[in-house]
Amino acid sequence: MKAYMQKMGRSLMLPVATLPVAALFMGIGYWIDPTGWGGNNILAAFLIKAGGTILDNLGILFAVGLALGMSKDKDGSAALSGLVAFLVPMTLVNSASVAMFKGIEVEQVNIAFSAINNKNVFIGILAGLIAGAMYNRFSQVKLPMALSFFSGKRLVPIVTAAVMLVLSAGLIFVWPPVYDGLVSFGEAISKLGPIGAGLYGFFNRLLIPTGLHHALNNVFWFNIAGIDDIGKFWASEGVKGVTGMYQAGFFPVMMFGLPAGALAIYQCARPEKKKATASLMMAAAFASFFTGVTEPLEFSFMFVAWPLYVVHAILTGISMFVAAFFQWTAGFNFSAGFIDFFLSLRVPIANKPYMLLVLGLIMGIVYYVTFMFVIKKFNLMTPGREEGDGEETPDVDEVSGDNKFAVLARKIYMALGGDANVTSIDNCTTRLRLTVNDTRSVDQAKIKATGVPGVKVIDSKNIQVIVGTEVQFVADEMNKIKKGEASTAGEPVKKPEAKQDAPITTTKETELFSVAKGKVIPVSEVSDDVFSAKMLGDGYAVIPEDGDVFTPVAGTITSIFPTKHALGIKTDSGIEVLLHMGLDTVELKGEPFTLSVEENQVVKQGDKIATIDLNALKTHGKASDLIVVFTNQDLVSSYELTKSGQQAHANELVGRVIVK
Repeated sequence: MKAYMQKMGRSLMLPVATLPVAALFMGIGYWIDPTGWGGNNILAAFLIKAGGTILDNLGILFAVGLALGMSKDKDGSAALSGLVAFLVPMTLVNSASVAMFKGIEVEQVNIAFSAINNKNVFIGILAGLIAGAMYNRFSQVKLPMALSFFSGKRLVPIVTAAVMLVLSAGLIFVWPPVYDGLVSFGEAISKLGPIGAGLYGFFNRLLIPTGLHHALNNVFWFNIAGIDDIGKFWASEGVKGVTGMYQAGFFPVMMFGLPAGALAIYQCARPEKKKATASLMMAAAFASFFTGVTEPLEFSFMFVAWPLYVVHAILTGISMFVAAFFQWTAGFNFSAGFIDFFLSLRVPIANKPYMLLVLGLIMGIVYYVTFMFVIKKFNLMTPGREEGDGEETPDVDEVSGDNKFAVLARKIYMALGGDANVTSIDNCTTRLRLTVNDTRSVDQAKIKATGVPGVKVIDSKNIQVIVGTEVQFVADEMNKIKKGEASTAGEPVKKPEAKQDAPITTTKETELFSVAKGKVIPVSEVSDDVFSAKMLGDGYAVIPEDGDVFTPVAGTITSIFPTKHALGIKTDSGIEVLLHMGLDTVELKGEPFTLSVEENQVVKQGDKIATIDLNALKTHGKASDLIVVFTNQDLVSSYELTKSGQQAHANELVGRVIVK
């Protein structure tokens, strides 16, 4: 389920990425013409309509983006099916269609059906998930000869439409009572004063994924229950300090709280993903502050880190309660961003609106501290922390043909049995973790002939190929081969430009230090045959007595594995060192490890690298061995472990290695 939600979150990033620019277009247009919404200025009208093209069709964007992202091979026919899946309920479950089905006038149709429109994100998400699932299930189905034209990918939109037809019929009966129930709930909490405002803020955010927040909005913002908070505020009618109470508390959240949360999400991102995360978070935070459009931010973590979204809903409720309790009021026409806040200052009924800025600064601090704590405490996969590759995907032409990783990947893939046998490709720090139909069909001799350190058969379906610290590049190339993206042999390809490594010093000897307080053992005694057989190189290990981990050598951090259990260090003498923390700890997805270093950081003797929760390792049944190996063994002239079998303090000299 967790993997499904993470995949869903990644799929949502495509449509979410389009939202900040739409928010800016509409915000600037509304700034130019705050009263006429483009009716008084052609430039404003142009910008508002351009932004509305996106924001008024959120359901379509989410349906298409999710269907594409959730499909197994990201095929365009999945996206088409997503569009079909969305259009069916839009056509069947709207006011005009329901009036026709029931034989009544449109005016007599339940107002709930007015919420079924192109903006309905709930219907869009539902349509996208169903379309993606139908593609994965039916895209390879072969029909009898007479119906063969409709086989495979052509079958997917047909099946999707049929499923959505049934779903739409159900929505006709289910949607109105749910909608009416929320309206009744809203009318009830409207009698609770500031507490009611807080509850409204909480449920307003909580219901956004379903699209049913409009039911509550109609109660408080418009004239369904006689509150009409927006209309009365801008007409400066009602009671000063009360009118606007269902709007004011949103300003501290949208202008300060969510942007501060975005900063926390960025700072929690993995080093290799910070650049991409910064781009998304900066655009989304600016849209939230300036225009009050929060969808780019909220949908970026709504599903992949739903506990954080619940926290966000709670904080919104608190902000609404505080503003209503102290009777600080302001209002909005568009949303609770800076534009509307500035414009509302001139409305006479606004009460102490500048205090909302003070509340905003406080909420900003609360959001930042709370988001940082919750993300790290529960290891939530917010943008930039998700598992997978880094922020950039290598160009196919630049990694094919004569490139050593592409060549090695092709040889291994063919020896595994190719498409007929390979079912999935994954990797950890040093090994390809492969699932095949039958390991007996694997030609181990051919794999070993490529020069890899070793092959390990786990069972009849799973096999591992030990490659070394560059395994990620090989895995990437193998996935391209499996997807049919790699260039075939003989095709002209662009060779990568040769890169000049930084000159290394003439130092020949490298000192080795204990990475923790504990017993030092040779790598041959580690209870893992890949390490003990020295497939990855010679070295040593420390059985730690506490969780503090220090650098084994002085050098530069060259790589950090996404799950934080391993990293690479290159010394000035050219020795490449792999520090692997625990055995099979890749399965823990980083939970027991807190790193103190980043990639490209220079470290020296005594520098702390990480902290390990040894109790967590014990709970999961994982060995805590801290393993240090030299992966470019061909460069090693001699190696001496002087503290073998003895206790050592952290940072104590335990050996030395000399380069050729």
